[in-house]
Amino acid sequence: MSTLTKTDIVETNINDEYYLKLSSDPVKFEPVNDITDVFFDDFKQQVFAIRSGGVTGVIVKGLEDNINFRMDDKGPVISIKFSPDMNILAIQRSVTSVEFINYSSVNALDSIQYSQSCKGKNATILGFVWTHANEILFVTDHGVEHFQIIPDKRFVKSLKSLNIAVHWFIFCPQSFLMLLSSGHMGNQMQALYVTPGNLHKITKFEIETITTKPGKLAVSERDVALAVLYGIPCIIVVRHQPSDSIRSVGLTFLYIYTIHKMMTVKKSHIIKLDMNGRFAINVVDNLIIVHHQASKTSMVFDVMLPGVSDGTVIHHTSVAPPKSIKPYSLRVPGLNISEYVNQSYQLYSPNWVVFQPNIVIDAKLGCLWYIELQLDKLAKLITNKVQLVQFLMHRKNSKQILIQFIMDLIMQMPTTLVDIPIIFERLNSVYRNHLENEIQSIMGTPLQNNTKIVHFVSNSFKYKIFIDQSDIYSHILSKFSEDKIDSKMIIWILLEYIRSLSEHGIPVQHYIYELVITTLVHKKAYYQLHQLLQYHVVSDSKPLACLLLSLENLYPAAHQLALDMLKRLNIAHEEIIEVLLSKGHILPALRYIRSIHKSDDVCARKFLEAAKVTNDCILFYSVYKFFEQRNLKLHNTTGFAKSERCQPYVQHFKKLFRTNT
Repeated sequence: MSTLTKTDIVETNINDEYYLKLSSDPVKFEPVNDITDVFFDDFKQQVFAIRSGGVTGVIVKGLEDNINFRMDDKGPVISIKFSPDMNILAIQRSVTSVEFINYSSVNALDSIQYSQSCKGKNATILGFVWTHANEILFVTDHGVEHFQIIPDKRFVKSLKSLNIAVHWFIFCPQSFLMLLSSGHMGNQMQALYVTPGNLHKITKFEIETITTKPGKLAVSERDVALAVLYGIPCIIVVRHQPSDSIRSVGLTFLYIYTIHKMMTVKKSHIIKLDMNGRFAINVVDNLIIVHHQASKTSMVFDVMLPGVSDGTVIHHTSVAPPKSIKPYSLRVPGLNISEYVNQSYQLYSPNWVVFQPNIVIDAKLGCLWYIELQLDKLAKLITNKVQLVQFLMHRKNSKQILIQFIMDLIMQMPTTLVDIPIIFERLNSVYRNHLENEIQSIMGTPLQNNTKIVHFVSNSFKYKIFIDQSDIYSHILSKFSEDKIDSKMIIWILLEYIRSLSEHGIPVQHYIYELVITTLVHKKAYYQLHQLLQYHVVSDSKPLACLLLSLENLYPAAHQLALDMLKRLNIAHEEIIEVLLSKGHILPALRYIRSIHKSDDVCARKFLEAAKVTNDCILFYSVYKFFEQRNLKLHNTTGFAKSERCQPYVQHFKKLFRTNT
């Protein structure tokens, strides 16, 4: 594979349930060879390809930036990284010092370089990391040295140092957390929180030791990863426990330590892998991805899903069965110069190097990929319906998948009858929390309402999505089809959703109530409708009252129910008439003004215009005759008074029905 010099990556088109894949557009760089070394900076996620020999050519590639420059060849490079703002290039060529060269996109590298040696006597630099702005940390086998680089003066200022014997270190750019391995067996861990100009020590902790060969550390760097899960910094440790006997196979676990308020470290989760061998860790969308080289599969774990607690830690199992990453093909030159052929790429290659959070690099091939989650495929493999809802609400870009799942679940009624109330509870718990946060951010006051059950979501993390009433109405409730789901089930679902909203103290929007009322009327469930209104299961509102008025011809009692509701709401008659006309409920509006004895006072022109724009001749005829009768009563003539300005409607009536005055 290292002999391929020109490749294109082609995602294999296989219709299978692979829930992980490599990014379709990898970052390509010059592969490692006899004259080219490759380095990766996980802070800026940049790959440095350095070609040596006389003058050194450097190609820097990242997701956004591609840079080329040349520098003098002063010996082999151990490490090379740009500062966060790309104005300083740091190069380590020895184990005792780091060189600095100012850089600009216009002039490239400065001609003058300056350097900084580690201050510890007889200390060896294990590595360095840029942190904030122009600050840098040297990690030596004697401790940590914190410096600030002042590029204008080409000066390095010492800020702070920490003395501790160090075997190895790792750094997390997302949380600015550094972990140092110390102690005789390397299992004593010192975490540091790096802030601008300062280092903060977090409580030291030990990882349980296992039997190791003499001279070998109990915990190696490759078995530890730093990550951020649901906003909380975490330390993930792969632990290989030896077998109790020759015949049995040893067990492998993930220990997950959480760091609380950058002060204390606690072992919070344990994951049993049920496999042995070499593992690599990635994190995608707050999910822990464990790659297993021997079986060429990956597993997914979610620490936010319920597990089994032993009183100290929570034990978790995988979200779905282990699966391979979706196959890839390489487009490589064929036998003819102009010909290209697809060649299957070896996933889980021994050449893979994994970086956090979701990066895989094959240096011999010259490709950097991002591990991506195919959420729709993964969702199909989660059998617990309630857990799937919780899982999806923690994922970004999952709203449409969740909505479709709920719709499919409802279509399976009544077999899913038990799950629906629990799922509504989960949805509305998060919805309530969103409303709380929204109102507090705007007004500084919580959502006030009488509630029976209120479930508050922890502020230590945020759900990626929430499903509100408009989502449920637009995509689910209003899409019901009678030929696919029983009408009784439709009414039950509507009322169950309203019940759940009410229990969480969420005011029900009028369009949800309108759907309940129209559904009950359509099913001629008048007694049930009357009960809901009488016992105020459906809350009073002006739109609902207008809807009831419009349903009078189907359900005569709706008129009085609407009047009672309007009376309780203390709404002006004129406003009600305007709402009815705006919704095209012209005849209900006429019945309403007659019921409140306002026929003599209303503006006929307003009603005639509303009837005219409908292009319904019969409707216009009915409205016109209504006001003719009113005129006869008031003025002893069917004609309209000049002040009413109804002459255009008189002409329109004559045109339609060819009548004579």
